[in-house]
Amino acid sequence: MATYNTLGPTYARTRRPDPRIAARIRAALGDAADVVDVGAGTGSYEPPGTVLAVEPSRVMIDQRPPHSAPAVRAVAERLPVRDGAVDAAMAVLTVHHWTDLAAGVRELRRIARRRVVVLTWDQRVFRERWWLVRDYLPEAAAFDDARAVDVDHLADLLGGARQETVPVPYDCTDGFAAAYWRRPHAYLDPQVRAGISLLAQTGDEVNGPGLARLADDLATGRWHDRYGELLALDAADLGYRLLVADL
Repeated sequence: MATYNTLGPTYARTRRPDPRIAARIRAALGDAADVVDVGAGTGSYEPPGTVLAVEPSRVMIDQRPPHSAPAVRAVAERLPVRDGAVDAAMAVLTVHHWTDLAAGVRELRRIARRRVVVLTWDQRVFRERWWLVRDYLPEAAAFDDARAVDVDHLADLLGGARQETVPVPYDCTDGFAAAYWRRPHAYLDPQVRAGISLLAQTGDEVNGPGLARLADDLATGRWHDRYGELLALDAADLGYRLLVADL
């Protein structure tokens, strides 16, 4: 995930953990006394019991808060952790970056004694319900089609994980891809886009025409005519899924 050596410098400014999503992740981890966070980034959702963060990007590690869990530069497919070292392993919005999904999942299951928790998204739901990729940025949608992980396949690799829907709050503080579904102007902000790998990796040259249409639709009121019903919602299911596997 050297990708984040390029995308990561402004990450901590726009990717602050949302407490409601954090609560869901911690509930999924249950009473795990010790946890390894894989693909940890800046450590947004690590519970107090985190004993190690695994992250390949030095840029991301350098943005971790003081007194957070120790971090090691490594990849999910080769975790420098002994078998059954911790109660639980977690991976938050990272599996789509792994080069070998099956190997990474095997490693999660190898190091965890009791549970594995993974936050990802269902591309089928994401593509259908998130208006930005569906109606403005088809090239970005195609990019995600190529890298998104099939959640049913992931659940099978995890040994039959259960899937939980994670609605996105309208005022989500973590600026991941669909976080601004009710705040469309945010997607016109280059700093916001820089913290979203989908938009940063496809780039403004590709996304520029769609973003220009969005800006025009916001200026003329067409966006509100088309999507105004969203403004009455407090949260939306845009495909984000929490997979919980008991070992």
